[in-house]
Amino acid sequence: METHKMVGITGFGAYIPKLRLKRESIVDANKWLNPGIASLAKGERSMSNWDEDPITLGVEAARDCLSINERSLIENIYFASTTNPFADRQNATIVATALSLNSNIMAMDVTGSQRSGTTALISALTSLDNNSDNEKLCIAADKRLTRPGSTQELTYGDGAAALRVGNGNNNEIIADLIDFYSFTDDFVDHYRPANRKFDYYWEERWIRQEGHIKLISNAIINLLEKTNVPAEEIDHLIIPVISRGTPQVIAKNLSINPETITDNMQINCGDTGVAHPLIMLISVLEKAKPGEKILVCGFGQGVDTFLLETSKEITRYQKNNGVVGTLLRRRTETNYIKFLSFNGLIDMERGMRAEQDKQTALTTLYRNRSFLLGFNGGKCTKCGTAQIPKTKICVNPNCGSHDSQLDESFSEKKATIMSWTSDQLAYSLDPPAHYGMVQFEGGGRLMTDFTDIEHDEIKVDMPIRMVFRIKDLDEQRGFVRYFWKASPAK
Repeated sequence: METHKMVGITGFGAYIPKLRLKRESIVDANKWLNPGIASLAKGERSMSNWDEDPITLGVEAARDCLSINERSLIENIYFASTTNPFADRQNATIVATALSLNSNIMAMDVTGSQRSGTTALISALTSLDNNSDNEKLCIAADKRLTRPGSTQELTYGDGAAALRVGNGNNNEIIADLIDFYSFTDDFVDHYRPANRKFDYYWEERWIRQEGHIKLISNAIINLLEKTNVPAEEIDHLIIPVISRGTPQVIAKNLSINPETITDNMQINCGDTGVAHPLIMLISVLEKAKPGEKILVCGFGQGVDTFLLETSKEITRYQKNNGVVGTLLRRRTETNYIKFLSFNGLIDMERGMRAEQDKQTALTTLYRNRSFLLGFNGGKCTKCGTAQIPKTKICVNPNCGSHDSQLDESFSEKKATIMSWTSDQLAYSLDPPAHYGMVQFEGGGRLMTDFTDIEHDEIKVDMPIRMVFRIKDLDEQRGFVRYFWKASPAK
């Protein structure tokens, strides 16, 4: 039996958007047309802010996974999504630039199927070089649009997961890869043409019986035979499907203890697409003990399965927010019209102030990419003054040295609000527009927009953290401009 025991997961991070739309708000607005959706009114789904998309979600998950010092070890980045903002501009490269990863890395977009997340992770794990100490980063994120009043609108959610993998040379592996089994089969449970916004689904019972139960069961059987691991030894079973009772049927048919089935997070998050099996995996790793076997499945035009075993390092791993922390950081949203507006599903009157040309000068973007995407400033080698953005001349009036600044990352620096404005006249997709001056710990100030903030909570000296978000949408040319904004630290 071929084994991959010397490679595995070395770190993880997750991000669920702060906004949580109550499902009863969706049902109340649509039950006049389809009373049957009332059975799905329980709980809430994660909801992206207007300035969030798969790229910004993925960046936040990766920041939760990687410290500044760990980013220099990444040699490959895999970015999985079926809802990429760009069809012909590498989305993984935008993520890598925002994270200030080395430029001599390989970046790859993985897309086209709901198992893209598991495929990306397996690819990262199996492509590790035993002679290298570097690691690879796998990110999965989705923000899927849904037709108003549909079942998918109630069951989907937005989110992202990031996993760091290494070969065990000098890396502390928290979960070893025992082995994997994948097969490809053009079973079409749903599809979305390139020129359409929404998924089209086939009959639910057929998907459940012919797709989920048969195909996933077949893949698990082959994986267990390949690894020679008895079904009774599985401690955690991850099957990221929302059809009620399906994981239980699969577990029963394969003699796997039904108590090992991992919660699919439908009640407090929703199905996050390609990210979901990895988000569920992270939720298991957060509470796992050494020696536990985790079986993960990914479904979509075939099935990915892989088996992990947690190591003793899992008890020493320093977790960040992860799934538990990001679920706790929440704000209830009951305005269904806001949800439709944020997702471009309703044409709201925006007023004359919205009539602006949002064209991005690509030359300027490229020349200033370290600041605009990576949020790097400078630090003077003569006087030690930190500033953002970096300039040719030091801003310290007592210094004024020329060409004396080295790059200084500001994305992870602690900061507070110096001054702020709530502007009801300036155009914003989520009025009022909040912006102000931010003071960074150790020096440096910047005027910037605020996001994920309520008018009644903003105040001077309030701790904030910088987040990578959409700055502008150029609807005329289909371009998305990104920058960093200030968000409440908690």
